[in-house]
Amino acid sequence: MIFRVNWFAFFLALAVGCVVNVAGDWLIGIRIELFWGLETFNFLWFLQLFILPVIVGISVSFIYGLGGKWICLFPPLIVRYAAYYQTVDLTGIPQGAALMPLGWWGFFVILAMEAAMIGGVMGEIMNKRVYGWKKAPHVNDTEASENNTAAHPDRDKKADSTEI
Repeated sequence: MIFRVNWFAFFLALAVGCVVNVAGDWLIGIRIELFWGLETFNFLWFLQLFILPVIVGISVSFIYGLGGKWICLFPPLIVRYAAYYQTVDLTGIPQGAALMPLGWWGFFVILAMEAAMIGGVMGEIMNKRVYGWKKAPHVNDTEASENNTAAHPDRDKKADSTEI
């Protein structure tokens, strides 16, 4: 099976997903990589970790189309890694906060990626109005129903009664 990738749409969707994620980070103002104690886990943190990646996934998948659910995994990974790098090497850790342990931070990144994939599936559904691949051109519904009469004998009775 040969997969064709539309590289322009791929990089455009990836860039838009990263921009949406960074803009959402800026608007919400929460930094996942910082730990402030129990007050870290509030409603804004929930929005940052679960709702924003869904919006990112929808935007990526809506731009790319079918297959966008796989591409939408990358923007949360890229943006979260860049934010962690920025905190560790550029801006530093604010007073009163601690750097999230790497294991917990990785777990949160995986949660954001999974939420983005949910958004990617939603974006594919919104884009195509159906979910799944198109039927191959050589497949015919009548051939398929003739081959499955032994497995589904009631299907032909329903088809005969609805044709009247």
